[in-house]
Amino acid sequence: QGCTQKYVVKNYFYYYLFKFSAALGEEIFYITFLPFIYWNIDHSVSRRMIIIWSIVMYIGQVSKDILKWPRPLSPPVVKLEMRTDAEYGMPSTHAMAATSISFSFFIATMNQYKYPFELGLAAAFVFSTLVCLSRLYTGMHTVLDVIGGALISAVLLVLLYPAWDTIDHLLLTSPFCPLLSIVVPLVLCYNYPKLDYYSPTRGDTTTILGAGAGATVGFWLNNQYAAPAYTSENFQLGLPLLTSKIVVVMLARFFVGILVVLLTRRLMKSVVLSLLGYRYRFPIGDLEARRRLEVEVPYKFVTYSSVGFSATVLVPLLHELLGLM
Repeated sequence: QGCTQKYVVKNYFYYYLFKFSAALGEEIFYITFLPFIYWNIDHSVSRRMIIIWSIVMYIGQVSKDILKWPRPLSPPVVKLEMRTDAEYGMPSTHAMAATSISFSFFIATMNQYKYPFELGLAAAFVFSTLVCLSRLYTGMHTVLDVIGGALISAVLLVLLYPAWDTIDHLLLTSPFCPLLSIVVPLVLCYNYPKLDYYSPTRGDTTTILGAGAGATVGFWLNNQYAAPAYTSENFQLGLPLLTSKIVVVMLARFFVGILVVLLTRRLMKSVVLSLLGYRYRFPIGDLEARRRLEVEVPYKFVTYSSVGFSATVLVPLLHELLGLM
């Protein structure tokens, strides 16, 4: 259980392709791609993607721990990952995340930017397919897990799409938005389905809901005190207008933003864990203590809500101070 199997790589192209594709459904991708869209492409598109991603991932994670379908047996399959092996298999949340992110981006941009419909559809399909196939290649899911994840995500997109604008408007304008954005995710995290053994699903769910909560509060504050989304034109960068100067500015925004986000995450992890360690009397390095409900939920929720808030409020302010807007 604690170590990977020995294996021989016979095709390095497939090996690195699917290892990379698997990373497109993990934190490293979320923490870079979603903020990049907010900082450089379109605020409204980013808001919709983050909300859809949060809802889809919560439903996917909870479904795993309710259904309790095991992952593929090893052997006969060879598992190239171990961190998520303690989780159940159905549905594949990698497949759900890839489907929701790629197709929500496509749907949200197809009427705002001029690009071939077929090209956008193909890009969304290829992206989600690569991530889905990576879960089979790495031995982490069955075909049914992947198909189930993609279908659930597609159904949720269809059901949520008619309410996109309404949800977005309420999140930006309702005076209750900041309170509900914090309280509802926290209630969901503390009432997460209980298992007989520790699984990283609760922690991952708290991370996702925390990031979404912090970002949502940031969206609301920006709309109240910065540039109201429904009274002025959103910042948009039309794809045909890309020039070398704009590309340099986009990269500068991205690297400045990522530096702030990573520093925020590191600082908040240290501060929150130290406070919880003092409160519950455990050393910071005690992994078992960090897995307890009363520690894991506030630790990850506060840390990643700070990350979401930093990405949507502090980073744009820094961009403006540096003349990058």
